Amino acid sequence: MKKFLIVFTCLFFLTNLLQSQIRTTQSNNNVFYNMDQDTVTPIEITVSLSGKTKYTDYKIISFKKDTTLIDTTLTIAKEYKFNFLRKDLFGLLSFANQGQTFNQLTYNFNQLSSSPEMGITGKQFNYLKTEDINYYEVPTPSTEILYRTGMQQGQVLDVLFTLNFSRRLNVGIAYKGLRSLGNYRNSLASQGNFRTFFSYRSKNDRYALRGHIAKQDLLNQENGGLTTSAMNDFTTNDPNFKERGRLDVNLENTETVFDGNRLYLEHDFKLFVSRDSSQTKDFSNLKLGHAFRHETKNYEFIQPTINTDLFGSTSALSSINDQVESKRVDNKLYLEFNSKYILGTFRALANFSNYAYGYATDINPTVSPIASPKLRGSALGFGTSWQASIKQFQLNASLIVTPGSDLLSGNHFYTEALYTKSKELTLKASILLNSKAPNFNSILYQSSYDDYNWENSNFKNVNTRNLQVGVTSKWLEVSADFNHIENYTYFDENSKPVQAAENISYMKIKAQKEFTFGKFALDNTLLYQKVATGSDVFRVPDFVSRNTFYYTDYWFEGKPMKVQIGATLNYFSSYKANAFNPLLNEFYLQNNTDIGYPTIDVFFNAQVRRTRLFLKIDNVTSSFSDRNYMSAPNYPYRDFVIRFGLVWNWFI
Repeated sequence: MKKFLIVFTCLFFLTNLLQSQIRTTQSNNNVFYNMDQDTVTPIEITVSLSGKTKYTDYKIISFKKDTTLIDTTLTIAKEYKFNFLRKDLFGLLSFANQGQTFNQLTYNFNQLSSSPEMGITGKQFNYLKTEDINYYEVPTPSTEILYRTGMQQGQVLDVLFTLNFSRRLNVGIAYKGLRSLGNYRNSLASQGNFRTFFSYRSKNDRYALRGHIAKQDLLNQENGGLTTSAMNDFTTNDPNFKERGRLDVNLENTETVFDGNRLYLEHDFKLFVSRDSSQTKDFSNLKLGHAFRHETKNYEFIQPTINTDLFGSTSALSSINDQVESKRVDNKLYLEFNSKYILGTFRALANFSNYAYGYATDINPTVSPIASPKLRGSALGFGTSWQASIKQFQLNASLIVTPGSDLLSGNHFYTEALYTKSKELTLKASILLNSKAPNFNSILYQSSYDDYNWENSNFKNVNTRNLQVGVTSKWLEVSADFNHIENYTYFDENSKPVQAAENISYMKIKAQKEFTFGKFALDNTLLYQKVATGSDVFRVPDFVSRNTFYYTDYWFEGKPMKVQIGATLNYFSSYKANAFNPLLNEFYLQNNTDIGYPTIDVFFNAQVRRTRLFLKIDNVTSSFSDRNYMSAPNYPYRDFVIRFGLVWNWFI
């Protein structure tokens, strides 16, 4: 603890020293884009930068080429996103140790991918996809560091550094490392996410290039949850087991590893130099583009000593080391142009994909033989996208069709319409129609354990229809989703993949509103869900809520520090939550245990210039509340714990 305090004190004074070297040139009060809330909010900001740079020059460019600014303010959204995922976790129920998986309290079918994934969904939360990588455009070298303490002997450190070699060439490197021992036996999480990225454009803007390399490895010790007797000791609050490491777990020496490597490149060339931002010409900005992605993923289940009590019979003599690999290569060509006749931008594309998923050999030849230990194939897809605007209306639409009988065959259609009236009212409606094969691990899986071997070549495409409507205003933000799913694929009580005979009809309504009372505020997020048909296999709690009451003010003379003090009440109603299978790293149906409870977290946050400090107490009522707080059957949620961290930005 002394070492940590010394390090933090040094970092704090170094921050102030660096800031003092920046010559003050201007102090402006502007409307600042708050990327955490995706809204334009009037926030009073004092900016001090050297030379001719302005805070608006430090830009973040998303995969979809939306641009936001590097935000160094302290808001309630920053409190929600201060976690190892750096995302708002509303609707996700975390396990006891950070770096473990999440149980889902709600589902979003509005942003489905256009092709099937590998599966192993329990490992996907901390895996950065192509769409999660940002690119930067900064006038001077810029750095951001996130640090957060872990759960016993561990921490999270996320470091990003980006700079420009010229106005047209920006590069960056980032690494997020996580190691947390956890309070329960055999629950260590040790994970790393490395990425490096660059973007370039020529002097006349005719040629543009961007890309990234990502290397990620996610290791978790898997304890299989508490044993039956240990669960009784936990729920009855036996004083002999206040130290959670004394509780027995189902697995003592098991771990899983998920790693991935990806290379992504995208470039385009304008065939004509002429520009037409106002779209007054018949035909302009004709652009030819190409995108390339090569990605490999590997999943391992490692068990030096077999456990037939939990996973059933096996022919393995002593140890288990199941491995499955997925490879995919995508090449996309597109032609894009502007025209006044289509009111915006139109793109036509063709995408050729090649994939391989499976095993080097037949892992378990004692069970029924399978046709092939690997799924291989390729497919050619075609698509279009259209972005148009008419006064206060904006329309975005995309269509991808992949014909044939391959596993990648299917179709994906998405369209959204937005109406904006000044900054006070936005109306949005969207429709998604998606048809694609189930995840690969539900079609083919092999293991040294006999019960975990299957080949479901007869599975049909999962057909999803989603309708979403929403209103964002200064009074209320509300959205409603209506979903219809055919051939819904899930893991049953025996952890076997099954396609539902009944269609799923699922509706959810989400509302968000913050009330302010001087220096106090009450931020509320409420979610109501209803499964009209298919509730036997698709289960969610009826109500999920988050209510945060907090105080914000500047302390000390001259307002050098902004503080944020408050408490958050999280609640979800009781339901039969899915159980977790560590061998598959998937959640499956269970009919024995109901979970649903409130938790209260207390926080004290502060901002000193461009440094944000976070102190949080999780589950403060656990010492006197009922021991019914579970993340999944046999997996307790975290007890009372105090954690500290910071986010530190500086610009040279």
